Amino acid sequence: MHHDSPGSTRASILLAVLALGVGAWWLGAHSRSASALATGQSRPVVARGDLAPDERSTVELFQRTCDSVVYIEPLEAVQVQETPWRSVTRKYATGTGSGFVWDLAGHVVTNFHVVQDASGALVTLHDGSQYDAQRVLVYPEKDLAVMSIDAPPDKLHPVEVGASHDLLVGQRVYAIGNPYGLDYTLTHGIISALEREMESVSGRLITGVIQTDAAINPGNSGGPLLDSAGRLIGVNTMIFSESGSSAGLGFAVPVDVVNKVVSQLIANGKVVRPGLGITLGGPGEARRFGVEGVPIRKVIPGSAADRAGLRPYVWHGEHLERPGDFILAVDGQPVQDAQALIARLEELEVGQTVSLRLLRDGDEIDVDATLQEIE
Repeated sequence: MHHDSPGSTRASILLAVLALGVGAWWLGAHSRSASALATGQSRPVVARGDLAPDERSTVELFQRTCDSVVYIEPLEAVQVQETPWRSVTRKYATGTGSGFVWDLAGHVVTNFHVVQDASGALVTLHDGSQYDAQRVLVYPEKDLAVMSIDAPPDKLHPVEVGASHDLLVGQRVYAIGNPYGLDYTLTHGIISALEREMESVSGRLITGVIQTDAAINPGNSGGPLLDSAGRLIGVNTMIFSESGSSAGLGFAVPVDVVNKVVSQLIANGKVVRPGLGITLGGPGEARRFGVEGVPIRKVIPGSAADRAGLRPYVWHGEHLERPGDFILAVDGQPVQDAQALIARLEELEVGQTVSLRLLRDGDEIDVDATLQEIE
């Protein structure tokens, strides 16, 4: 028969006492907590401590830049018959969008599609003050619009302008919108891809587009896309989603394009586009001759192309007698179709001389041409 030693018996008794003590403490603590809840007392608040460094930087970026973002209400003028003898014109909001302050002169940038078909617009600044847009200048080909408001400079907080040519996939980005006026939204993500292409409202191709997984939606469309330094790197412009929801795929027009377009709209009221003065053939014509290039259907007399000796198709009645030149590359950069050629030329300036690689009568030749302004 086994007999416990006096020492083991004492240890067992000690463990039992400790277990009873812990159980009594647990029951007491929980009964006190239950009692506090039963009497309606709040739970004690646990101190959070400092924000993490990346959280602090995001909060500071938002606080530093949100005053640059504005709320835009496009307006439509409607004739209202007040009485059988009197009608008045009233303006009604047709939608909403975001934009941002460009400079202290009161220029505000947004998407063209935000103000498309509107007869006016109402702009709300960060402090709730509202201004009618005095002048709206648009460039549908890049989905951009510039309007001016008569606001005092001390109310205007222009966004800091960065660059987009040196962006890297994986960089953090932040999108700010003001979808309801005085109710800012912030979304963030990374640059998912660069050099994407997107069709604008006018059907023209926008090249060099930034793709991001930051949520881009109607509320921040027209607002700024910022880098981690709070600089403008693009204008949020649309989402790629059949449902119309933000589905993890957002796009922004790159700031290098925005800077060029906005500056020209403010200075000239229009965008000066460089070109050659030619009418381009379609991809069907290029395929017909088995050429990866841009066929020249027509050369305008006296144009840059005419001075450079570019040759168009030769027609005999309605039949093509022989093809003219095919443009294969501009300054060594291949162009497969008309959209690519137009996009490439728009990166250049009026008066700039470029080298065109042509296919002429089966031979590849290089011809210099000085770009002209085109409509």
